[in-house]
Amino acid sequence: MDTPVAMVQHQAEFGAAIEYGDLAAEQSHIGAGTDLTPLLRGLHEDACQCPHWGCVIAGEIRVRNSDDTEEVDEAGDPLYWPPGHTLWVDVDTEFVLVRPHDEHASVFEHTATRMDE
Repeated sequence: MDTPVAMVQHQAEFGAAIEYGDLAAEQSHIGAGTDLTPLLRGLHEDACQCPHWGCVIAGEIRVRNSDDTEEVDEAGDPLYWPPGHTLWVDVDTEFVLVRPHDEHASVFEHTATRMDE
C-alpha cells in the first residue's frame, strides 16, 4: 500500500520464531568495506547459524547463504536471513535486526574472540 501519508510493505511467510524463545533487537551501523565473513570462520559452515529478521534503514547489505545463493538487501527492504549466512557491506549501512537472544550470544562471543586474534 502506498498513499501520500503512508507506505506499507508486506512480506508473507517472513519466518516463524515460536521455537526460539526470547528475542533481542539491535540497530547497527556498519562502515563501507566491512566484511563479517572472516569473523564467522570456525562456526558451522563458517557462517552465522542464527536467523535474523529486520529492515535496512540506509545503504545495502550483501548476504551469502550456505547454499551459495546471494542477495542484496537495500534501504527500505524487510529482510530474513536463515541460519547459514554471512554478510558484507560496500557502503555505509544502517539496519535493525531481531534475532533469538541465546542463539546469537554464542555467535557474538565467537566473533569477539576472532576480533582479538
